[in-house]
Amino acid sequence: MTLAADPSVLRGSDLFSTLSEAELRAVLDAGVIRRLAKGQRAFAQGDLGVTCHSLLHGRIKVVKTRPDGGQSVLRFIGPGEMYGTVAAMMNQPFPADALAIVDSVEVVWTVSAFRELMVRFPEIGVRCMSCAGFRLMELQTRLGEMSADRVERRIARTLSRLARQAGRRTPEGILIDFPITRQDLAEMSGSTLHTVSRTLAAWDHEGITESTRRHITIRKPHALVALAEDLACDRTDIPAVV
Repeated sequence: MTLAADPSVLRGSDLFSTLSEAELRAVLDAGVIRRLAKGQRAFAQGDLGVTCHSLLHGRIKVVKTRPDGGQSVLRFIGPGEMYGTVAAMMNQPFPADALAIVDSVEVVWTVSAFRELMVRFPEIGVRCMSCAGFRLMELQTRLGEMSADRVERRIARTLSRLARQAGRRTPEGILIDFPITRQDLAEMSGSTLHTVSRTLAAWDHEGITESTRRHITIRKPHALVALAEDLACDRTDIPAVV
């Protein structure tokens, strides 16, 4: 991908958005650009965290394997986002797999190279701490939802988050712009495949969503928000997005 050699590709990352063109070039030159084929791991759970990663193009799924052999989808990484950095900076093993779900391109830095960048450009370190804090708050919110919310509300909240992170407006509604399965949604919402399938089928019938095996379009975003926030709402009176 030719654009990957242009330092401006880093401009979309919160960590580097305030740097000058020359500074972006220095950041890019300190790392290695790597292509990831669909299905390829950027790193594996349990590997020693010795690299920091930033996605330039594509989509990464972060999946943790539990002691019982089951899996939990922790989050999806989109272009401009960092991943693996916290474990690497703490000299800890990666806590989950980072798996490309479409053909992707990333920048990889060694820990020592990334530390040097943080010393050279302190704003990177400040923004890295902010990113880690935001993800911790998001994780705490999800844990609270799983312990207290009804399953339909958990699924609606998960879909709403995904739409905010990766929603693309289309004539049919807001498309979650990467392949996502019902099993992924079940793992992210603390539900089961059967419950997610049944819930999406009901929402498809009501016109709130339109789902296939690997894609979901939210046709009535306000109705989904009402479900997520447990608001009173006549779902049939909310028009589809056009």
